[in-house]
Amino acid sequence: MRRTFMRRVLAATVFATVTASAFAGEVVVSAAASLSNAFKEIAQNYEAQHAGTKVSLNFGASGSLLQQIVKGAPVDVFASADQETMDAAEKQGLVAHADRRDFVRNALVVIVPIDSKLALKRLEDLDQPAVRRVAIGNPASVPVGRYAKHALEGAKLWTAFGPKAINTQNVRQSLDYVARGEVDAGFVYSTDAAIMKDKVKVAFNVPLDVVISYPIAKITNSANGPEATRFIAFVQLPESQAILAKYGFQKP
Repeated sequence: MRRTFMRRVLAATVFATVTASAFAGEVVVSAAASLSNAFKEIAQNYEAQHAGTKVSLNFGASGSLLQQIVKGAPVDVFASADQETMDAAEKQGLVAHADRRDFVRNALVVIVPIDSKLALKRLEDLDQPAVRRVAIGNPASVPVGRYAKHALEGAKLWTAFGPKAINTQNVRQSLDYVARGEVDAGFVYSTDAAIMKDKVKVAFNVPLDVVISYPIAKITNSANGPEATRFIAFVQLPESQAILAKYGFQKP
């Protein structure tokens, strides 16, 4: 009886040790929704090349992800779709300036359903009576929404645009609304439009006087700092940059 008990204790100890080891190399990455497809592929490559590691991905609007981190979410790496959100993280001491890296750029476009007959070639065309609903990320928390608002303000169209705006929680929700024909048009990144070419089409590129640059950084109180640093370095490697380019992202 005693021998059986000791075997069980030993087995339990070994199991606990193995379990702890299995998660010793885990890195939790919170990234902008527009990075979903590319980061899933990069994470798979990272795990394949680093035995015993696990990349847990959390996607959403950059502002919402930041609020999760502020409230104590156990995040190791933060990748934002804009500098403004990362600046806010830095001001709150959540990331260090020295740890920030700009790793890709993107472009803002207006898309319409693939079967749309609307003739949209510039921002002013959104003022047409035929354009009734336009998906736009909530500017308060969604970078693509802030970029769109900035462009509309520059064109003196923001006030008139208001009644047509359908605020979304992130850029992928805007993409889905357009793909399903629930809105007449939507503001998304060019990379998002590219993954649904069978359901949406780009009406025009939105001119901006700012660069859509994506920063990535380690969270200062990361529970796995070395792994976080290694993942960020991996994202910047040529093989990872090639994956990002495949999804339409531009070099930083």
